Amino acid sequence: MSQSTRAAALGRPSGSAVLAPMHDAVEEDDERLVLDAEEIVDRIWRIATSMPTAVILMIVLAGLGLVGTMVIQAPSGMTSEPGAYRAWVESLRPRYGGWTYVFDTLGFYSIFSSWWFKGIVLALVTSISACSAKRVRGLWKTAVKPRMRMTSAFYDRAPLGAIIVSAMPAESTLEQVRRVFHGRGFRTVVAQEGDEIHLYADRFRWAPFGTVVGHLSLILILVGALVGSGWGFRNSSFAVTVGSRVDVGYGTGLTVEATSFNDSYYASGEPSDYASHLVLYRDGVLVAEQTIRVNEPLQYGDIKFFQSFFGPSAAVKVADSTGAVLFQSGVPLLWSSEDGRRRVGRMDIDNPKLTIFVAEAASGRVDPVIKAGQVRFEVYRNETDTAPIAMQVASQGQPVQLAGLTFTFEREHQFTGLIVAKDPGQVLVWLGAVLLVSGLFLVFFFPNRRVWARIHRNGAGSELRLGAIARHDASFGPDFEHLVGDIRPALGGAGAAGGRG
Repeated sequence: MSQSTRAAALGRPSGSAVLAPMHDAVEEDDERLVLDAEEIVDRIWRIATSMPTAVILMIVLAGLGLVGTMVIQAPSGMTSEPGAYRAWVESLRPRYGGWTYVFDTLGFYSIFSSWWFKGIVLALVTSISACSAKRVRGLWKTAVKPRMRMTSAFYDRAPLGAIIVSAMPAESTLEQVRRVFHGRGFRTVVAQEGDEIHLYADRFRWAPFGTVVGHLSLILILVGALVGSGWGFRNSSFAVTVGSRVDVGYGTGLTVEATSFNDSYYASGEPSDYASHLVLYRDGVLVAEQTIRVNEPLQYGDIKFFQSFFGPSAAVKVADSTGAVLFQSGVPLLWSSEDGRRRVGRMDIDNPKLTIFVAEAASGRVDPVIKAGQVRFEVYRNETDTAPIAMQVASQGQPVQLAGLTFTFEREHQFTGLIVAKDPGQVLVWLGAVLLVSGLFLVFFFPNRRVWARIHRNGAGSELRLGAIARHDASFGPDFEHLVGDIRPALGGAGAAGGRG
């Protein structure tokens, strides 16, 4: 193993002849500055509420999310340890080959925690919020104060329209038309102008706000993601050797002990089940205990422990020259060497400050240096060293001397691999998901339908003209025909109805 792990003041001339022009010029400059500021704000608002802006941000965010999903992400907190991060990146070479360091340079291993990803999310939240605020005004006006009077051109060109001539007077016609609309669940609003009566009818007038609810859901989901990345953590490579305790870290004060691990397999050799019995301590006091499986995590407060993977671990003891034990625990062999022949783990000693890598032959592989029942210790002075200060193969139970310390490979154990996660933004994400479904339900199952009608006095009788728009509502056409079919016999009139291209 060769890599390491860690403004100027203006003078006022005297004399009124000079002061007057100066005063006028300053006023003109102030007015121009105000206009420029208003223009800038207006431009920013137009950009923020622009649909192309939101679409571009969504595409960029989706692309980055796709990269973050396809490329392995560094464990939370690892980027703050240069040596450990470099070793972790090096362990990805068998997977990504020559692209390994290219991805690192582009920041692909920590996309979701990068400042520019968070900046794009914040920009998208701002854009969606601005678009929603702009849309709410129009929807509110349509729902509360709809447009009543439509021109003749509208009735001539409306995709759905009808003309019905009735012998009834205009007032009676209005009464019958409203009765039919109310029977079909429409609200009606009436306005009279000269010889004409204008009627507006709509159904599910609040349903269009489902789009706003959908926008709000996206905002909550994005904000939840920001909160989770800013105040939460996720460690996808947390390993605990069976019989050992490991600090969770992140200021939680928690320690995890794995008391047992069991795995079972299908006849094909694929794992059918693996489970770990975990005991959780907080400041030394037992606070939780559970056997976890892949879909049965242990939860303590807002922190969850998921079963994820497992593998071999080397039980190691390190003592100084006086016999004082500096380290005695399992070292999970989390990584593989570039050639796949070895499994590698790491441990750290504080006094003296050393980084030690432990390697053994991978299962089913032959290593000419490390035999079965042996491990190799590599001792580094610090994380940034590229060459070890001492290196030796040790057989099980036989102490070896390295860098003034005694190393003993006691036996091979098994470790359980966990995903430890805290996500304070999860509540917002779930709430956003519920709102998203609710918004879609409103829009698709309660379509807002609007019909305009104009009743014109025609001698002792009247003429009714109906017009409607069926944009994005294919089922409104047949329903409109049925509506007209109910109105015609109610008026005792004749006429034509149908859609227009």
